[in-house]
Amino acid sequence: MTDPATRPVVLVLGARGLLGRAVVKEYAQRGHPVVPAQVRWYDDEAATADLRAAIRDLVARADGAGWRVVWSAGAGVTSSTVAELSRERDRQETLVAELLSLSEDERLKGRVFFASSAGGVYSGSAYPPFTEDTRPVALAHYGRAKLAGEALFTTLHAAGIEVRIGRLANLYGPGQDLAKPQGLISQLSRSHHTAVPVNIYVSLDTLRDYLYVDDAARLVVDLVEHVDDEAGPGAATAVVKILASGRSVSVAALLGEMNRIVKRRIPVVLAASPHSRQQARDLRLRSCVLTELDARPTTSLTVGVAATNADVGARFRSRDVSGLRRLV
Repeated sequence: MTDPATRPVVLVLGARGLLGRAVVKEYAQRGHPVVPAQVRWYDDEAATADLRAAIRDLVARADGAGWRVVWSAGAGVTSSTVAELSRERDRQETLVAELLSLSEDERLKGRVFFASSAGGVYSGSAYPPFTEDTRPVALAHYGRAKLAGEALFTTLHAAGIEVRIGRLANLYGPGQDLAKPQGLISQLSRSHHTAVPVNIYVSLDTLRDYLYVDDAARLVVDLVEHVDDEAGPGAATAVVKILASGRSVSVAALLGEMNRIVKRRIPVVLAASPHSRQQARDLRLRSCVLTELDARPTTSLTVGVAATNADVGARFRSRDVSGLRRLV
């Protein structure tokens, strides 16, 4: 067994978010030292100082053992404006600039993961199921921001840093931020526990791939830690991979499953929104990159939905939940 002291140190940005928390847990279970980044995101000067300090501290902690940076931060959603997304872009540029300022020896010891959005980057693409070979076409500012982020982080590859881009399917699971207008499964659970109808802005035949957050975290870590045996010594690689369950479910089927699990009809309202034009009706996904990483059991939708609903219910009963407190 590898000595934990020789394992790469992992810095997770967005460690309090749904994916970030799960990645922290997954890396810790594998014996890696993990550092949840502390960043004052909404203060420009403070955020810059915090990001620079986090990278310097990471390299110092690694002390030759190697380092990892996982970017899972971001408050953007499909309806976000350019102005709202620009702050996130500024933070990304600060991080990348700090990584590029490292010495060549330090850069060669690192790997970086950027969490992108399959739904965002393929929202206007043609001919599903979408794979890594599909030309990404983003309809909303959010998707275009994700593509710009992918391009920015990929520049690290030329500097000798291994880069991994994960285009994630629709994430869900316990602990999702219910104040954000995304995450249909969590929003349906909130509607069940508050009796406040949830608005659905897409047609019921809309297809989505729902990926349970713990499965996503395992895929992220597997992708980051994958070693390319065909790459030459010292050759950095840049890999883009779709991270998905491989199962597509319509909104109608999801509603039926939710109703079956909670044993009552969840109140929903089919509503119109200009943002619905920025959503693809058919978002089937299929990865054709490093498919060996997908060869493991994943959480069934029934089990995942039940766990998510139970978590929302527990938070509702304790009143310890953002987005529920103001409704009860």
